[in-house]
Amino acid sequence: MDNKRSERRFSINMIAKFLSEKKIFKSFRITYQVVWNLLLIFLICFVSLALFVGGAGAGYFASLVMDEEIRSKEEMKMDIYNYEEISEVFFADNVLLGALPSELERREVQLEDVSDHLINAIIATEDEYFFEHEGIVPKAILRATYQEFSNSSLQTGGSTLTQQLIKNQILTNEVSFDRKAKEILLAMRLENFFEKEEILAAYLNVVPFGRNANGRNIAGVQAAAQGIFGVDAKDLSLPQAAYIAGLPQSPFGYTPFLSQGRGVKENLDPSLNRMRTVLTRMREKGYINEKEFEEALNYDIRANLTDPLPSSHQKYGALMQEAERRAIEIFSNKLMEDDEVNLNEIEDRDERIILQSQYREKARRDLRRDGYQIHMTINKEIYDAHQEVIKNNNLFGPANKLGEPEEVGAILLDNKTGAIISFVSGRDFQRQSLNHATQAYRQNGSTMKPLLAYAPAMELGAIQPGYIMADTPYYYKSNPNKAVTNFGNNHLGLMTVREALQRSRNVPAVKAFNMIPQNYGRELLLKMRITNLHPNEPFESTSLGGLMYGVTVEQNTNAYSVFANEGKFIPSYMIEKIVAKDGEIIYNHEHEEIEVFSPQTAYLTLDVLRDVQVSPGTASRLPGMLNFRTDLAGKTGTTSDTYDSWYVGFNPNFTMGVWIGYDTNSPLQGQTGPRTQQIWASLANAAHKIDPGFIGTNERFKMPSGIVRQSFCGVTGLLPSDLCREAGLVKTDLFNAKYTPNKVDNSLERVNFVMLNGKPYLALANSPQEFTQRGISIKGDLFKDINNILDYLPNNWGKIIPDQTAKDNGKTPSRLTTVINENGNLKWQKHPDNDIIGYRIYRAPNGSGNFTRYQSIRSDQELSITLSSGAFAYKVTAVDVVGRESEASSQIITGNWQEKIPDDNADSDDEKKNESKKEENNKDNKKQPSNNDENNEDNKKQPSNNDENNEDNKKQPSNNDENDGNGNNGESENPPNSTD
Repeated sequence: MDNKRSERRFSINMIAKFLSEKKIFKSFRITYQVVWNLLLIFLICFVSLALFVGGAGAGYFASLVMDEEIRSKEEMKMDIYNYEEISEVFFADNVLLGALPSELERREVQLEDVSDHLINAIIATEDEYFFEHEGIVPKAILRATYQEFSNSSLQTGGSTLTQQLIKNQILTNEVSFDRKAKEILLAMRLENFFEKEEILAAYLNVVPFGRNANGRNIAGVQAAAQGIFGVDAKDLSLPQAAYIAGLPQSPFGYTPFLSQGRGVKENLDPSLNRMRTVLTRMREKGYINEKEFEEALNYDIRANLTDPLPSSHQKYGALMQEAERRAIEIFSNKLMEDDEVNLNEIEDRDERIILQSQYREKARRDLRRDGYQIHMTINKEIYDAHQEVIKNNNLFGPANKLGEPEEVGAILLDNKTGAIISFVSGRDFQRQSLNHATQAYRQNGSTMKPLLAYAPAMELGAIQPGYIMADTPYYYKSNPNKAVTNFGNNHLGLMTVREALQRSRNVPAVKAFNMIPQNYGRELLLKMRITNLHPNEPFESTSLGGLMYGVTVEQNTNAYSVFANEGKFIPSYMIEKIVAKDGEIIYNHEHEEIEVFSPQTAYLTLDVLRDVQVSPGTASRLPGMLNFRTDLAGKTGTTSDTYDSWYVGFNPNFTMGVWIGYDTNSPLQGQTGPRTQQIWASLANAAHKIDPGFIGTNERFKMPSGIVRQSFCGVTGLLPSDLCREAGLVKTDLFNAKYTPNKVDNSLERVNFVMLNGKPYLALANSPQEFTQRGISIKGDLFKDINNILDYLPNNWGKIIPDQTAKDNGKTPSRLTTVINENGNLKWQKHPDNDIIGYRIYRAPNGSGNFTRYQSIRSDQELSITLSSGAFAYKVTAVDVVGRESEASSQIITGNWQEKIPDDNADSDDEKKNESKKEENNKDNKKQPSNNDENNEDNKKQPSNNDENNEDNKKQPSNNDENDGNGNNGESENPPNSTD
């Protein structure tokens, strides 16, 4: 070892000596010093140049970002998390309905709910140094800068995930050094403020991924996983994750789906090649092994792509539209409130409209991008069941001449809260996108009568259910030449308010409306949110539903819930609450109650409306259509020319309204009322099947205090008198205790009457008493404005004699021509004159020509008597209202009749006896009161026997001037002369 070291030192020394001797070393040292000095000078120049260039670069960089404001951590947090996210709509009970329409579908997801495969694939492909860099990778930036300056065909990019997040959320996609410099600065600042996991989570929710199976643009890994493979982000397999991770480089170039939901692209090679690249980088970075790599490449992407999902906008288009419309209204009102904007203070109409539309547009934009949760009151099961009911075409009439289908609108709401449980927008929302339940304004026909006529008049004490209303010819006060007409163009006469509403008569409704101040009616409608009124409404015709601008089904139904809520109006609503994506409840429905009617008026009205479902009510068929029984009240409605048909029904729990009609006013065909009621019943039955306790409740409406059951006279509604009881006109009904009658009826009087053609009339002073009867009549001044009151008395008022006097035709009745013996009964036909009040039957014994009055029959009795056994001869005469008597009829002979010829002296004696009796009877008549002891003064004014016929009567030798008062079976009178 030592020898070797000695030899090495020797060799080195020898070489040194040699160089020294040759002066080579000296020359090398000089050369070294020169080279070193040159290198030193070059290095100094290079560093100076580098410092100059760096300084210039730094100055240039600073100039590029000088206008970028310095952002705080909170500001940057708001920016990176302020990504557009879809707002979702929920049924009641937190059942997801779907997403509101937006340009981009995105669903936020937490990092722990993302597959590790996807995270690894993204990092391996997009930013391999993500967990090492401080926001940027300098060499990647220099490489990208060189490629940009050299115009290289290979552009590898130099952006980290942090830089991409800055570009998407804070900056724009503009290609410029200015934007790139800001991106670098903000990326480094972002890394300084946030953890890597926070940055990664934000990136995964922001990055775009092309389209989903429905053709909608998507962003964020959750929307991508669901929209491409139909799974959540946490459940992505390795090949699925690799496929999705490759999409951000060219989202619409690599997306597997065509636009507008037209299916899958024929050629998936670009995206599959990109998937291979992602898997390759994952293998290189050690995220997967060779086996996993190969298995992932063999995965059939096309076969595992998800199918298009039924869009909530297709199945629930009307509901989604309604949710957005109402949410926009809520948001815009809140925005205006925050800005202290009051539209009512803006006088210029155009300015008001423009400002309102601006706030609504801002509300719409915020709603579609800020990821709200809109929770609705709609019961999904009932709503779906209602849509199935409407698919039954047998419930509807034919299309009109324009080809439009018969449409329907319906709404079901909770009385106690006002929550809308379900609605029917129409038969095909896609055809027109018009919600017939909430947006279509139509006249509401007779359903307006309780709201604007009867209930307001009851509230003011002008009427009560037992109040008598005359359904008789009546003219509008505002237009005296125009008559109020009823359905069927007829009048049913005197009836109670209860009966008038039950039968939906127009005349009584207008009369009730005219009992209230016009402004009072308007105030009530406005309280019930029927606000789309003409400045001069309501008119008289409005009480019949003739609104100029109409109401929606929702408005009309909501108004009827007043009666179920003891007179309080609880506004309907469909949105329960709105929740921001951070969980903050930014809107919660507030319950509101507005007093419209007293509890007493509400109950009296609904009690009357119960009878609408009872015969002869206009909805009497409806209970038979239901699969359940409940305390149901309601009202039908039909507009002029049958353009609209309505039924609104309610029980203690719910109110539901149904309308049918055409979009363009056209007459409905067929039995519209029963058809509307069948639709209502079908919807109610469907809801009852799902929630029988709510729809078919056994609970009855509770009668409030202050309601009494009172007997009254059916003529006037006052306390019954003895005459009213005798006439059988006492009725019982409910009253508001404040407005019970406190006076006894004085409308009746006792009178004599006769029957003409089956109808009663007041008897004349000289009407034969044998044909008059005692009865009860209504005093003449009570219905003085009604002509022919007899035609308008109810059928059950048979004991009431109308205040109409019998009329004399001025002629002596003609002889009866048809008198027969039919099986032992003497019969004759009714006399053709219209003033005949009765008939006299005369009888003569066997073989005698001496006929005496045997019996008298009133005109309203059976025109027949039973013949006596034995031999007799019979004759019949007709008697008119003033006592004139016709010639006797041909005689009818019974038994073994023997003809006897009296001698002339006997005839002479008989004639003398008859003349003597006539004189005695005339004296008796002069002593008798005229015919109606209680009306002598009126009778004195009347001519005794029709003055213009007095001369004729004096010439007649008959019994016409005689009133013997003997009644039936008189034996003292001879018939008028006749020839057989």
